[in-house]
Amino acid sequence: MNPPSQEHILISGARENNLQNVTLRIPKRKITIFTGVSGSGKSSIVFDTIAAESQRLLNENFSLFVRNFLPKAPQPDADAIQNLSMAVIVDQRRLGGGSHSTLGTITDISPIVRLLFSRLGQPHAGPVNRFSFNDPQGMCPECSGLGRKLGVDMDKALDTTKSLKEGAILLPDYAVDSWEWSMLLQSGSFDPDKKLDEYEPAERDELLYGKAKKVEVQFGGKTMNLTVEGFIEKFTNKYIKRDVKTMSERTQRAVAPYIVEGPCSSCRGARLNQAALACRINGLNIADMSSMEASRLIGVVQEIDDPAAAPIVRSLAERLQHLTDIGLGYLTLDRETDTLSGGESQRVKMVKHLSGSLVDVTYIFDEPSVGLHPRDVHRLNELLRKLRDKGNTVLVVEHDPDVIRIADHIVDVGPHAGSRGGTIVYEGSYEGLLESGTLTGAFMKRPLRLKEDVRKPSGSLPVRKATLHNLKEVSVDIPTGVLTVVTGVAGSGKSTLIHDVFLRQHPDAIVIDQSAVGVSTRSNPATYTGIMDDVRKAFASANKVSPGLFSFNSKGACENCQGLGVVYADVAFLDTVKLPCEACGGKRFKEEVLEYKLDGKSIADVLELTVEQALEFFGLKEVVRKLQAMSDVGLGYITLGQPLSTLSGGECQRIKLASELHKKGSIYVMDEPTTGLHMSDIGHLLDIMNRLVDAGNTVIVIEHNLEVISQADWILDMGPDGGSSGGEVVFEGTPSAILGEERSITGRYLQQ
Repeated sequence: MNPPSQEHILISGARENNLQNVTLRIPKRKITIFTGVSGSGKSSIVFDTIAAESQRLLNENFSLFVRNFLPKAPQPDADAIQNLSMAVIVDQRRLGGGSHSTLGTITDISPIVRLLFSRLGQPHAGPVNRFSFNDPQGMCPECSGLGRKLGVDMDKALDTTKSLKEGAILLPDYAVDSWEWSMLLQSGSFDPDKKLDEYEPAERDELLYGKAKKVEVQFGGKTMNLTVEGFIEKFTNKYIKRDVKTMSERTQRAVAPYIVEGPCSSCRGARLNQAALACRINGLNIADMSSMEASRLIGVVQEIDDPAAAPIVRSLAERLQHLTDIGLGYLTLDRETDTLSGGESQRVKMVKHLSGSLVDVTYIFDEPSVGLHPRDVHRLNELLRKLRDKGNTVLVVEHDPDVIRIADHIVDVGPHAGSRGGTIVYEGSYEGLLESGTLTGAFMKRPLRLKEDVRKPSGSLPVRKATLHNLKEVSVDIPTGVLTVVTGVAGSGKSTLIHDVFLRQHPDAIVIDQSAVGVSTRSNPATYTGIMDDVRKAFASANKVSPGLFSFNSKGACENCQGLGVVYADVAFLDTVKLPCEACGGKRFKEEVLEYKLDGKSIADVLELTVEQALEFFGLKEVVRKLQAMSDVGLGYITLGQPLSTLSGGECQRIKLASELHKKGSIYVMDEPTTGLHMSDIGHLLDIMNRLVDAGNTVIVIEHNLEVISQADWILDMGPDGGSSGGEVVFEGTPSAILGEERSITGRYLQQ
């Protein structure tokens, strides 16, 4: 038994970021959920204090040589942190990995499938590596295991309703009466008056793909030998297989519209060579299995009854079941990891940890409910419980009421954001939270109300017979001039319909998603929103000097730290240390620049203001408008000089929203804008969406949050489930009408 003192993680005097001397006891081997408004300090406790110290202590066990390659974890600002165990952070950072990394490779499921084929597949194709598209022994030689190649866009290359004389070949070089065109006709193999539709398959193949051959032709009474080949074959050899650098820009521009990336003609996108693809189990090859949805593949795998493979089959079925349990049963093993969303990436990482055998670890999750439909949240809760029951400590930063309900212990941080936050306003049980009177407690008790008074659309934007990915000939009219919410379980086809189909037809729409806005420590909210230009001009005119002086990227930068505010010191036997610059004290500017004042404040003072403080300080109309927009989207707590690289996904989305708010008559598309938002802030977000619609815009929101769904003018519910069981419009109509739709899972949850 552990001594009682070690049953809790103890923190005293934590002061990272906005934390105000926080002291906490967090129970071990339990689920503790951290709640509170955005910017209240939840992440500062969980990530910047607990995780950072755990990582630092772990790294100290490695040799100095190894430590040089590890990310540097500074010691958190706290009096004491005790009883930590190893921390595993499961965050929403997207899984990169390029085209060679798939769901199967990253979850270690593909190696088991390869082992299965190397043991049981017939005809036998050799050892495991012969089934890997990342291994020269297994990859398709044509496309080097990528499954895709550049090829000719057939729709643009030929018009099969015409004959050669009528100009059936649309490729440059083959205009009627051109040299290449004449050579095809001179070869005598093709009827120039017959429509391409009417060609026999062999004849058409010869015209398109015929290999080069010598043909005798008559020119000016003389017999000549000419080389003739199929026009697609010739175009491919001349322009696609050739190094682009050797072509003139004019040629590149002329042929580019006819070239498209498509499946490799040899492996048809399966990435493997023919020997691997010929090897089958129960009639299926490895590519067939890899392209099946995980939930379907389980059944196929369990039908393999060879006793020699029983342990492999068991292990494979178990891992696929984990994927399905967490609501990712609609994904296929050959899905490339860089196409997964942040929420999907986080759940894939969870699957990896569930299959692992570590215990007594601290698992730290960052809003794991992101991208999950209410129906799938209980699956997530089951996983969190499984991790706890294996003997682990589970810490979760979360806003979703359904996840908060399963906590063994709750820490509510607040009361507000930024400098008005950073204290613990409640710690204890879920029941206690409801009666605590904190913002979180109050909003957990609020009932959901459906919008009754919906707007009438001013028109519609049609999508017709969409079949991309899992969409099943979807035809839908998206109403204009109203707030439309697109919902449905994960994998139902929401993103495909809006991001891939709708936005291709409406490329001028303003897309506000969660991708990072800036990775440099030199960009901040003031530079991103354009406020900084006006501020520099104001300082320059008040002091009769050049505006460039007031930029830490230009003339005004402190010479010691080049405007970074910190210097990196290499100490012989320790990690590289980041120290505040002694010359400017971390202010980034030269001493003389800080002498210039605007209404009593230096440029460095202004950058330390929060958005709310800056609103009181500035009288410049344009600056106030931009600051007000940031305040409206719930970012009043961030400072003007905070590096953008430190913003979360939800904050990135809201700062983009703030910078786009002034546009009129546009289509706005938002992708889960409630990410990272506390329940109390969702009302403000809805106000902004409504203001955009009232100004004459069309707003389309992809969202799982029931409060946002309940306040829509129009709901598009995709489903009925994910993957091949999805891709249909289950419901379109008003919030009150969805309650009666039997097939709508969303309707069922709204009713509850």
